[in-house]
Amino acid sequence: MDYFRPIAQTDALRPEGALPLAGGWAWFSHAEHLTRAGSRGLVPAASLPAAVARRLSRPRAMIAGLTMDRPRLMGILNVTPDSFSDGGRFDRPEAALAHAQGMVAAGAEILDIGGESTRPGAAEVSAEEEIARTAPVIRALRRSGVMVPISIDTRKAPVAHAALEAGARFVNDVAALSYDPQIAHEVASAGVPLCLMHAKGTPATMQADPRYGDVLLDVYDFLEAAIARAEAAGIPRDRIVVDPGIGFGKTAAHNLALLRGLSLFHQTGCVILLGASRKRFIGALAGGEAATQADRRMPGTLAVTLAGIGQGVQIHRLHDMVEAKQALRLWQAVVLGDVA
Repeated sequence: MDYFRPIAQTDALRPEGALPLAGGWAWFSHAEHLTRAGSRGLVPAASLPAAVARRLSRPRAMIAGLTMDRPRLMGILNVTPDSFSDGGRFDRPEAALAHAQGMVAAGAEILDIGGESTRPGAAEVSAEEEIARTAPVIRALRRSGVMVPISIDTRKAPVAHAALEAGARFVNDVAALSYDPQIAHEVASAGVPLCLMHAKGTPATMQADPRYGDVLLDVYDFLEAAIARAEAAGIPRDRIVVDPGIGFGKTAAHNLALLRGLSLFHQTGCVILLGASRKRFIGALAGGEAATQADRRMPGTLAVTLAGIGQGVQIHRLHDMVEAKQALRLWQAVVLGDVA
């Protein structure tokens, strides 16, 4: 198979023949031609296969009512006692509601609610417990007047079903249909978007010596196969979001290779979600307190987020909303000249 990684650019001066990247703020005049045998170098955009050029350049459909022509911020709300960064802080309904409202006020355009920790080594939670943690919070958010789309972060169909009944409008499957394929039928029936995230193994085992032939291409192929399963279940590609799963069965070197090659995932024709917030590899590279304290990784998270925005990634899943919104505004002003 041939893979084409567009070389994303954001400068105001575009050469003739450059194509928009996913209909968004970035563009590309060349792409790297990748194969399992290695890189074959740069290809002008005008010389790409027509089907590839269309996938790379066409505007993406709206996701949960949001246009994808600018970066969107997704706020993380873990209603768990054991998540790696904020476990136990928001597992009471009143604390969860206050935190969610604060993130929306700070700039979150989507809220992602999770009731099962997927940190390395985490034990599985029953569907019943996960529903008890998440569905009441989603209902409370809707009753409180929170109007932004709510996503349910789960790998279980019963949890997705309960969340959608409670008012969620986006399903973020952290196992990309490999744990519970019935999620696809819940999503198709509800007519909502589905995020497919790559993970190698389960949370309990995923960091036990993960290995790949070529991590960028292996993750890409995994996601294309998951997209095909979702399409077979009746979910159109323009309602599918892909997430390379930073930190889920990856070493620091794997994470960096995926971050450098993020623009390849535009070849799926899907919206891309990046979830690197406060991940362990950021602490390992940053050193100091960040090495052991997740809440000290905000500056590194912003650096990774802005690198993703520079590659045209549309949705960014984050803990630190005030800082993320400020960084995004400054990036848009400096790079795009957008000061509105």
